[in-house]
Amino acid sequence: MHNRQLMQFIRDIYAAKADAHQPVISFEFFPPKTDEGDRALLEKTIPALLRLKPDFCSVTYGAGGGTRDKTLMIVDRIQREHQLPTMLHLTCVNATREQLRDVIEQARSLGVKNILALRGDPPGGNGEFKMTDGGFEYSHQLVALLRELGGFSIGTAGFPEGHIACKEGKHVDWEHLKKKIDCGADFVVTQLFYNNADYFEFRDHLTKKLGASVPIFPGILPILSAGQIKRISALCGAKLPSRLVSCLEKLADNDEAAAAYGIDYATEQCAELLREGAPGLHMYTLNKAPSTIQVLKNLALAH
Repeated sequence: MHNRQLMQFIRDIYAAKADAHQPVISFEFFPPKTDEGDRALLEKTIPALLRLKPDFCSVTYGAGGGTRDKTLMIVDRIQREHQLPTMLHLTCVNATREQLRDVIEQARSLGVKNILALRGDPPGGNGEFKMTDGGFEYSHQLVALLRELGGFSIGTAGFPEGHIACKEGKHVDWEHLKKKIDCGADFVVTQLFYNNADYFEFRDHLTKKLGASVPIFPGILPILSAGQIKRISALCGAKLPSRLVSCLEKLADNDEAAAAYGIDYATEQCAELLREGAPGLHMYTLNKAPSTIQVLKNLALAH
């Protein structure tokens, strides 16, 4: 049983859940910077969240690909210790085609079946993306390499408000996403957003106008504090609705109250997304369990 579970592709997990009319629930983690952070994540946060019985989880790949070994270690530990399919994030930054092929084969040897193919952020997360000599300029090239090597369910990132670096606007960005799907991506995970209308417009444009037929999982980040969400939304270009901003301004000095409000807001957001046909929820946990646990309990999705 365990081995079969480890073998599951996200596209198959989605198909089974869709047949059962159930949402796919997944959690995202990032590699901590310290040994203490590793222990807290692996021994406390992940076990607490896995009690909710998610369908899969994912582990990010630091800016500039700087956390490669640690990312692989965390992915491997979750799969071995918890028998849960775990998606490896992989970026084109600071890597030649051959180096990317090496990481992909290393992942394969660890039993990884699911990879999120990303262009990625430059080291430090600042400045312009620069293509590595012998590497890739666009994530669709990484998708094509994964498809060529075979044996993976391939995900890609989607931006309901358009990618912050795409100066031509969101419709052009969505054309790029369709190209990634055509190259072999079989599901999309979105950037965080706080206005569901943006997700619905994005989904409908991709499916009805561009003819995409893959699941588009909304990425959800429950707000933990006013300062944190302003920083994160500025980095990724996610707009904050005015009612959200005015509530958070009142709670600027009270992180506990802001987190409670964040749980309520995320619960409302997720309930509407699921009601309107979203295939599941991809929760950006920021390596913390309480908000995600409470949102899923509120939605009666915690087992």
